[in-house]
Amino acid sequence: MADEIDVGDIFHDPEGYYPPEKEPTFAEHHMLSGQTVRVRLVGSHPLYGDLLWNAGRTSSHYLEQHRDLVDRKNVLEIGAAAGVPSIVSAILGAKTTVMTDYPDPDLVENMRYNAELAAPSIDSSKSSLYVEGYKWGNTVEPLVAHLPDNQTTFDTLIMADVVYSHREHPNLIKTMQMTLKKSPEAVALVIFTPYEPWLLPKTEKFFPLAEENGFTVTKIFQKLMDDVLFEDDPGDETLRKTVFGYELRWAPERLN
Repeated sequence: MADEIDVGDIFHDPEGYYPPEKEPTFAEHHMLSGQTVRVRLVGSHPLYGDLLWNAGRTSSHYLEQHRDLVDRKNVLEIGAAAGVPSIVSAILGAKTTVMTDYPDPDLVENMRYNAELAAPSIDSSKSSLYVEGYKWGNTVEPLVAHLPDNQTTFDTLIMADVVYSHREHPNLIKTMQMTLKKSPEAVALVIFTPYEPWLLPKTEKFFPLAEENGFTVTKIFQKLMDDVLFEDDPGDETLRKTVFGYELRWAPERLN
């Protein structure tokens, strides 16, 4: 019988071979009311990063300034990341808020964590906050299942920093068509910063495409932030500091 060869630990990775996984960090969003929303960020996950992006913060402040968009309304956030605008909507009295992002288990679990963390700040007798993984363009049945009274569409859509994904523009618009209530008051808020300014012309193609598919587009603000979010990034610094805001509503002929 051949002698067995002692291979020892040659198939074990040496200690420190792999860098340790980045620990989740926390961030705070300060509402205009003075209330603080604390959320967990998913370490170095490519879809989250470890920062609260300016469009999410600006969207949340805009909702506070226009409470009629969420108060007693049904709200859907598309591409929620840490979910600050969804949480703020629920705090402000949205009847139903559904927080969604790509159906990656880590992302969805983190959204659930943040929703639970925010629960003490939400009046559960008036507002319900739900979390779902959702891939843009797919069936919306799991999202509308949370709506009360057999409703099937939402009053307000929140879309913060999602239009930079140029190839997904058709799927975003498809999701809007399936989820936005056919009402003159229903609105989709599209708010973004051109972190890669040279791609801004491609990003802005979203809006004529939306108009071709039944929506009106209105620019509502252009806000210059104090600092860039990513200091070492290239490109025009002013654009990288700027948050653009648009309202999309159903074109009148689509309401008949």
